[in-house]
Amino acid sequence: MRTQPNIVGVHLVFEHSGQVLLQRRSRKSLFAPGSWHVPAGHLEEESAIACAVRESDEELGVEIDPQDLRLVHVLHYRDTAASTPRMQLFFRVLSYAGTPRICEPDRHTALAWHPYAALPSPLVDYTAVALTAIAVGRPFAAMGWAA
Repeated sequence: MRTQPNIVGVHLVFEHSGQVLLQRRSRKSLFAPGSWHVPAGHLEEESAIACAVRESDEELGVEIDPQDLRLVHVLHYRDTAASTPRMQLFFRVLSYAGTPRICEPDRHTALAWHPYAALPSPLVDYTAVALTAIAVGRPFAAMGWAA
């Protein structure tokens, strides 16, 4: 068996009174156009925590102290058998400075709080799996794998 590289995604889970903050992706987006998704980005030449801090600033204009992030879920995701698998890391944001706003209007068209019990549609498929798992305290899920 050979080693399989994975793309690493870093996702931010902002919660307030049983609700989670979601962004609607632009209809022009190559990935999941018009769908709701948590704030997220790909790991660059940085740690996962540094990526989360960077993405919160770039996408929402809020500052997060690295100590205020908790890894709450890992989703090992494969879209198709031919695609590069993805390790999706979901970090709960315990505290932040500023008010979340749309900072990339070319990428996101709406920002809203949604109850875990009534998530909007369309929602990115793996995001739905992860948020459902987070709501019940399950730290790991796999999606799109044959076994």
